[in-house]
Amino acid sequence: MIDVIGLSKAYGRRRVLSDLALSARPGEVVLLVGANGCGKSTTLRLLAGLSAPDAGRVVMGGHDLRTDPARALAGLSFLPQSPHFHQRLTVDQILTFYARLRGLPASRVDLVRRQWGLTGYRHEITGRLSGGTRQLLGLAVLTLPGAPILILDEPGLSLDPDWRRVLHAHLREVAAAGSTVLVATHLLGEWEGQADRCLVLAGGQVEREVSADSLRDAFPFSCPAAALAQAS
Repeated sequence: MIDVIGLSKAYGRRRVLSDLALSARPGEVVLLVGANGCGKSTTLRLLAGLSAPDAGRVVMGGHDLRTDPARALAGLSFLPQSPHFHQRLTVDQILTFYARLRGLPASRVDLVRRQWGLTGYRHEITGRLSGGTRQLLGLAVLTLPGAPILILDEPGLSLDPDWRRVLHAHLREVAAAGSTVLVATHLLGEWEGQADRCLVLAGGQVEREVSADSLRDAFPFSCPAAALAQAS
């Protein structure tokens, strides 16, 4: 469960978020959409504890991120936009590192390696991976712990259509099993019909909620949100 109450964030004189409120519940895939620069990535970084808000509260799994960060973040797994890894480490070294960090057995590494098509890249250094394969490695790291809260920033970038379908199916599966999934994106066509709820971020706040089954209809070219990319 994610609850955001009155979240504000500014960089210098530029206010990105202003009294932001949103929630995502177990069993839901929730989209956070908006034009580039509207604050989607900032919101996710605040939720992941990578940046501190100027005001407001973030509560995850019933734990306040400010007063009890260890427990709030214990059930979270975060995929940033365009994840980066040490270029001289191999795929297996990266997965093993994160597995040990989480206290996970080697069998868990084997599982996610197969799940995300990385078996043939075990000994490949990450600096030689294509953008799509690097994104698959990011998804493998994300899913390693089986965390009850998943936060993803543009996870479909660099993936081909087949792997996007695998990603969508996986997120729906883990949500059905009780996880909370929050995805930030501006790629409407990619996510249409793949979520339970869709929150529109504009002006530093959730401006409205629209049907996740008809995203393109909700953003006609005549409205300001037409800046959202219509990718398929």
